[in-house]
Amino acid sequence: MIGVAQAFSSSYRAARVQFLEGAARAGMAIHSLAHPLPGREGEALALDTARDGPPDAERLLIVTSACHGVEGHCGSGVQVFALHDAEWRAKAQAAGVAVLYVHALNPHGFSWTRRVTHENVDLNRNFQDFAQPLPANSAYAEVHGLMLPPEWPPTQANRAAVAAYVARHGAAALQAAVTQGQHGFADGLFYGGAEPTWSNLAWRAVLRREAGRARRLAWIDLHTGLGPSGIGERIFACRDDAAALARARAWWGAGVTSVYDGSSTSAFLTGMAFNAVYEECPRAEYTGLALEYGTVPFEEVIESLRGDHWLHRHPQAPPALAETIRARLLGAFYTDTDAWKGQVISQARQAMFQAVDGLT
Repeated sequence: MIGVAQAFSSSYRAARVQFLEGAARAGMAIHSLAHPLPGREGEALALDTARDGPPDAERLLIVTSACHGVEGHCGSGVQVFALHDAEWRAKAQAAGVAVLYVHALNPHGFSWTRRVTHENVDLNRNFQDFAQPLPANSAYAEVHGLMLPPEWPPTQANRAAVAAYVARHGAAALQAAVTQGQHGFADGLFYGGAEPTWSNLAWRAVLRREAGRARRLAWIDLHTGLGPSGIGERIFACRDDAAALARARAWWGAGVTSVYDGSSTSAFLTGMAFNAVYEECPRAEYTGLALEYGTVPFEEVIESLRGDHWLHRHPQAPPALAETIRARLLGAFYTDTDAWKGQVISQARQAMFQAVDGLT
């Protein structure tokens, strides 16, 4: 076993070492897809996978981390703990369920303490049909200039303008405008991209290689940044399909929320990464869950993202300011306390056990 706190890492480099060493000690099949750019410490970046179970298993559970780079501190900790968890591994093996751990869907964001990919794209808004007209978000166009002012920290005038928008439209409207995704501002918040990102293509390659034989497929995607601190909201991560939602609630509880009926703290989204599962694994019955852990109040999350994107637009910012912005972003998506980590592990572990029961 490994201690709960010891499963989490303070950097991508350390997290990757822990993941690969744990998988190797467990005798798992490991594959790596090299990212074209180096990490913040000059380290090699990669999307790494470890498979616990036979390659021809018909029942497969996938557990992913770092779809939104900086959120990988949390997801990697869950994965590393699972690699050392003998009871969990025995449970899956006895049930005939193979488990695929996908470490760092977005390794660049993980390493560089950013939520987005090296293309400045929100990976979970990037799975669109780019041959068709992309979804429009006119509300974001209205707030883009407010969210990314020319100066950081924002002036009092900018803060007053944001407050006035909230007073007119409500906080929920601002959240929806900003977070649902947009394709009109490449330097903006929650940008969905104009073409598939490297991570999009890498995730699809993993699905083709690892999940093509699965007939029953479950996915738990680990996220942070929404909701009360330490509480993992269980968000339905499939197309708007009544049968799949019924399965998800039968497996993971009636409290599973959905962006389709307004029960989730998340706004309605398009271009989510689960679209690739349907396209690359069309023969599998798929049931997916995003496990979204709360950290700090949503207003702080948005403020940290505003600063991060301002810094991306102003790379010559003073080093001290840049470090302050990065530290704030890290704190918005990763709570470095033993209590929070314990909550994360216990809830993820329960969801994984439930997924195996559901698959069998």
